[in-house]
Order: sequence, then C-alpha cells, then structure tokens
Amino acid sequence: MKYRTLGKSGLKVSEIGFGGEWLERHEEEESVALLQYANSKGINIVDCWMPDPKSRDIIGKAMEGCRDSWYVQGHIGSTYQNGQYVRSRDMKYVRPAFEDLLTRLRTDYIDLGMIHYIDSLEEWNTVMNGPFIEYIRKLHEKGTIRHIGLSTHNPVIGKLAAKTGFIEMILFSINPAFDMRPATEDLDTMWDGYDPKFSGIDPERAEFYQLCEENNIGLTVMKGFFGGALLSRERSPFGVAFTPVQLIHYALTRPGVSSILCGYDTKEQVDAAIAYEIASDDEKDYATVIANAPLHSYKGQCTYCGHCKPCPADIDIAMVNKFYDLATIQGSVPESVLEHYKALGHTASECIGCKGCESRCPFSVEIADRMEKAASLFGC
Repeated sequence: MKYRTLGKSGLKVSEIGFGGEWLERHEEEESVALLQYANSKGINIVDCWMPDPKSRDIIGKAMEGCRDSWYVQGHIGSTYQNGQYVRSRDMKYVRPAFEDLLTRLRTDYIDLGMIHYIDSLEEWNTVMNGPFIEYIRKLHEKGTIRHIGLSTHNPVIGKLAAKTGFIEMILFSINPAFDMRPATEDLDTMWDGYDPKFSGIDPERAEFYQLCEENNIGLTVMKGFFGGALLSRERSPFGVAFTPVQLIHYALTRPGVSSILCGYDTKEQVDAAIAYEIASDDEKDYATVIANAPLHSYKGQCTYCGHCKPCPADIDIAMVNKFYDLATIQGSVPESVLEHYKALGHTASECIGCKGCESRCPFSVEIADRMEKAASLFGC
C-alpha cells in the first residue's frame, strides 16, 4: 500500500481508503471482520458519515486495540432522529450525535472532524456564522478533533473552504462523470442549456482542484465508482463500463487528492481495489474508455448515498433504488433480488409522494417516480 500526505494535516493516509456507508447492511461480525481485513492490507483511513448506531458500533469494535492504526473522518452535523439520518445544524441534535460518535467508536478523539455536507451558499453562510462553527472550533481547540475538514459535492463551496485558512482537507465527490458536471447549488436547473456530450472537465472543478493543490488542502474522494454505476455498461452514464482500477486511478490523478474511499461489501472487493497498487499502466488507462464512450449523461442517477433521508414512511430509499437498478438491468427480476427487496420492511408501495427526499438529493433523482416504478416492478 502506498501512502500520501493529506494536505496540511500532515497525516499519512493510504491512497486506497474505506468508505463505511454500507457497513450496517451486513451482520455486525461480518462487517467488523471486513474492516479488520482492510486494515491488515494497509488501509488506514475510514469515513464515518453514518449516524446509525450499528455502523458506528462496527467501526468502534473493528478499531478496538488498534485505534492508532486508523484515521477516522467523523462527520459533525449528521444526526439520528427517530431511527433515521437527518442532516442538521441544530445544536440540540448536533452535540449529542457527535458525543454518540465518540462513545460508539470507543475513542476520545476524531482525527478529521468533518463539517458535514454543505452544497449551498446559504447553508455555508449559516454554518460559518453561528453556533455550529463555534462548536467545531472548540472541539479543535480541545483536541477532540485533531484536524478540521468539510464534505461537499459543489466545487464552489469547496473553493470557499480551501480559502478559509482553517479547513485542512475536503471530502469531495470525484469520478469521470461528475467532473464534467457544471457547478451549481440548484440541482434542479443544473442541465438547462448544458450540452450532454463529452466536453472535458468542468472549469469550476478544475479550478477547485488546482486551488487545493496550491493551498495544500488535502482531498479525499467519495463516490469514486458513482454508486457502482460506472462499473456497469447498462448503468454507466457513458454507456461503457470502467474497472475499479481505472476509476481509482482517475481519482488519484486529480490535483490535491490523497485517498479514494471505496465502499466494500466483501473481502474480494477490497482485494479488487488494492490491486491498483500493482496494476500496469494499461490496466489503469481510463482515457481510452472515455474517448470511446457513446454517451455522456448522468442526470437522475442514484448513487445510493442516503442523503434523501429521512422518509416519513421510513423507506430505505437508497436500497430500494439499488434493488430496482439491479433488477432492471436483467431480463427478469432475480428471485434473490426480490427477496432482499421484500426483506427491507418498508417497500416502495408505501411511498406517499411527498417528494421531500427529492429536495435533499444531490443528484436530482426523481425519487417519487422511481418509487412508483419499483412498486410496479416488484409488486409491493
């Protein structure tokens, strides 16, 4: 495993990291073992944006006895309310959620205290001029968070963060598709007048990467595989499939990037990611794939990130979308997919069509429409 310095933090992080958002989908013992396996292969950075107790407990148990071998990105502002994820700046929820993170991770400090998910200028101004940022600064002064970071999908916000002088690193969504997407905080109008054909990296994003490199702001990468969509020709916005090694190489060759945080379900997926370290130049070549791609459109593609929560019907929207996508790329609905779908407890047929989830989706997915289609496809 190769290691890179994460910007001003000075931390030496593995260039292949661990995105923890799927941990709670598996049995606790299995997920603990998966984290420990990744660490044994040299992976030393894990992102914990998830507020649910199970995910946090898993990471805590996996790090027990080896806390010093992990760097944790712990998010502040990701809260758990009535059994669901809620992004909040309300301190009555923010404080206990962060204290719960420390308790469940069995630690008294977080290496990278992440200002959780800011995509709009309005929210940036709210966060940077109120009790939320004061709380962040106090945690930093006490050493409870060793370094201050921020997560965003918007390069405009990223540039503001890079210029603050106190934010040392940024978690940003990077893959070939996103890099051709124009910056906006109004995702509903993102595509107005935009040519969907391949046209190169968006200038705003290119400027953001360069600014990070010039100011020594470390970047860690989320959504490097676009929720798995870029690994499948049927689901890829380009109409062609990439390999994990190609997508990892794409992310790691952006200016300022130190680590790509991949999501894993199995040890085999960990092995496929770390195979990057011994891959040939031909195996890393993503440019030829893009050059020969017939399509370049990605509006409305679900990445299963979970930011659509909370749902008043308690539907796990991300998993419904994932099973729907798995089913629709095949000739008929596989029995295994149907059974997993039914086991969710709350299915798409329970959707009330309020569209509150759509206002929180970073990628403009028409979720209510997809819930109707999923209910029809699965029959419930």
